[in-house]
Amino acid sequence: MPPRRRSWKDNEQEEAVSDTTTRTHITQLGTVMIPVADQDAAIAFYVENLGFEKRADVPYGNDERWVEVAPQGAATTVSLVLPRENEPVGIHTRAGFTTTDADADHAALRAAGVDVDESVMRMGDPVPPMFFFRDQDGNTSLMVEQR
Repeated sequence: MPPRRRSWKDNEQEEAVSDTTTRTHITQLGTVMIPVADQDAAIAFYVENLGFEKRADVPYGNDERWVEVAPQGAATTVSLVLPRENEPVGIHTRAGFTTTDADADHAALRAAGVDVDESVMRMGDPVPPMFFFRDQDGNTSLMVEQR
């Protein structure tokens, strides 16, 4: 069978895939927002149970607060926000936190009374060990061991 002839569409697709020109000035993921019912209770959970540091707690607008917490040294923060009208708390955040030891963190969080999965999930290489945990409002996040 003779080789397929390339068309102008092939060239367009190649150019689109190879075009790495940045169209924005975005440099990283900066903040993940998690809805909480009580910002003070959420600060306590993330600081006391997860060992995060409070990076910001700034009033703004009409009796609102911008609250950010993060693991020490992390570039990305978690903003603990009050939900907008008709928005729930207790969501699956789709956020994954990195740990150097999933087993140790699972045990420590469980001992602290945090709602964690029954055990650390192990799916075999190349998937790292991981487990889900829930905050004070039932927001579910993932803890993934860095390899």
